[in-house]
Amino acid sequence: MTKISPPTGAANADTFGSVGVIVGFRGPYADGPPPEAVIVDYPELDRFGWREVLRLIQTVLVLAFNVARGAARKLAHPKGESLGYYASEGLVEGFFEVGPTYVKVGQVIASSGLFPEDMARPALRCLQEVPPFEFGFVRETVRNDLGYDPKSLFRKIDETALSAASVGQVHAVELPDGTEAVIKLLRPGIAESMNLDLRITYFAAKQLMRTKLGRRANAVGMIRDLHKLTNQELNTSLEAYRQAEFLDNLHVFGDNRMVTAPKVFWDYCGPHVICMERVYGAPMDDFDAHKRMGFDAASNLRRGMKAWIEAMVVHGPFHGDLHAGNIWALQDGRSCFLDFGIMGEFTPEWQAMVSDILYTFMIDQDFARIVKGYKRLGILDPDVGDDETLGQMLAMAFGPMMETRMEDLQFSDLFQQSLEVAEQMGDMTAPQELSLLGKQFLYFERYVKGISPEYLLVKDPYLVKNIFPEEAKVKMAELRGEDPEAVVDPDDLDPDDWNPDSSVLLDPPPA
Repeated sequence: MTKISPPTGAANADTFGSVGVIVGFRGPYADGPPPEAVIVDYPELDRFGWREVLRLIQTVLVLAFNVARGAARKLAHPKGESLGYYASEGLVEGFFEVGPTYVKVGQVIASSGLFPEDMARPALRCLQEVPPFEFGFVRETVRNDLGYDPKSLFRKIDETALSAASVGQVHAVELPDGTEAVIKLLRPGIAESMNLDLRITYFAAKQLMRTKLGRRANAVGMIRDLHKLTNQELNTSLEAYRQAEFLDNLHVFGDNRMVTAPKVFWDYCGPHVICMERVYGAPMDDFDAHKRMGFDAASNLRRGMKAWIEAMVVHGPFHGDLHAGNIWALQDGRSCFLDFGIMGEFTPEWQAMVSDILYTFMIDQDFARIVKGYKRLGILDPDVGDDETLGQMLAMAFGPMMETRMEDLQFSDLFQQSLEVAEQMGDMTAPQELSLLGKQFLYFERYVKGISPEYLLVKDPYLVKNIFPEEAKVKMAELRGEDPEAVVDPDDLDPDDWNPDSSVLLDPPPA
């Protein structure tokens, strides 16, 4: 390995004086992570002792104090925002104080569209203003993982965090060959903190299972699933592997050229550090930025949903945390998936079930197929009723959604409706596998409403053109016959026609 001298005069970056940087460096993950590195450790969940009791008391007191303090601001601003808004501001401050688990709750409040605006607006801070941790921990982690101080590996590294999120933090770096990149690291002590909170939540879920609502929603199952997903997210080796795998799978059908994910630079990755390509753009819900950029948001949102569905049904692992900070509109016109810490992956049986659901909604509306699948998976008792009758019940419940524009559709209402249908079918428990999907479609609902509110998501065969190619082709032809101008295949659009305004430079994506 040889060394080159770093550039001088870089603004807001540590160039470490005249010390050279290593060229041709190959870190411990240069050939990808070893198999044992992607094995996830799942700490015990079913435990509730004195540490959990103390943490619960502390959390309740901190949140209650901050909510009360926030509400008191209304006295100083009687003509300002509502009381609920100020109380929610206090709640968000409490989330920051008690830690990453609750910052994630704030992200759901901000992004899902399920909560009142007076709660959602203050909660946006959980996506945009998470306090960073000290650069000293970054330096120490790079040394431990890669064997060298950052000054020996990067031409530049910005000591100020590019972005900070609930779980991790990102710093801008420049590789020896001048490539712009970022490194991502987890917050110190986060695994212990989040698993402590999960044990408390699991204890509460078990109490909730004594109620009908808790059993319907499968509260214990949801927390078990969250425990699994959270500890997967805390394994950065697994995250980097899945990110690279997602990018590799994107183009296996020869399309999706306008969808991407940051390339992983394995030479600079280690057990606790991910190094990846730096991208520029705006979150998928920053609709004003899309207009300034000239971004074809409607077409690329459809492309992004199509790529996500293909990952879920065809490839295996799919993105499981699609809040706006994790899907970006890039300045080069592409959609970009970010942050692969939370991923879902179905068994072959569940992939077949989701495929059946998609075929039913997108192609032929034969809801008896879904009933048969639910019975096959044990979600429904085989003796609960005949397939056709139960299929008609589902059609009556979900049929109106087939004709509903996104601006008029509320997934929260559909969720309540699905619980009522489950009750009619014999108190069916919500399967864990569908809870993660429901959360992602809530995010999609928000983006579609802001970008293309008249879009009929469940009647767009483009989304399944690579899953059911012949059937989707026929449906597309039928729809074009009804309204040729309204039915466009975005893969037919020439990306070279998109000419971004080079003057638009937006903040890079969050961690």
